Amino acid sequence: MAEKEIGKVSSYFSHVGVAAVKLTSNLKVGDKIHIKGHTTDFQTVVKSMQIEKKDVKTAKAGDHVGIKVPERVRPNDVVYLVS
Repeated sequence: MAEKEIGKVSSYFSHVGVAAVKLTSNLKVGDKIHIKGHTTDFQTVVKSMQIEKKDVKTAKAGDHVGIKVPERVRPNDVVYLVS
């Protein structure tokens, strides 16, 4: 599986299980991502994404998106696109 770095986690909202991610590349709903850090290492499929509380299907480099994640993530965890 090829992986490409597409962003970094900037914060995590535990009460809703959402990671805030600053993107350096494009991302769309349905993409498979791998989040990796010191204590984080899991893959998930992007089921929904939000920019400023609005649902979006696609996001581009420079966007700050909220992604629902199944596990806790931490700031500076790296987000990879799995192809």
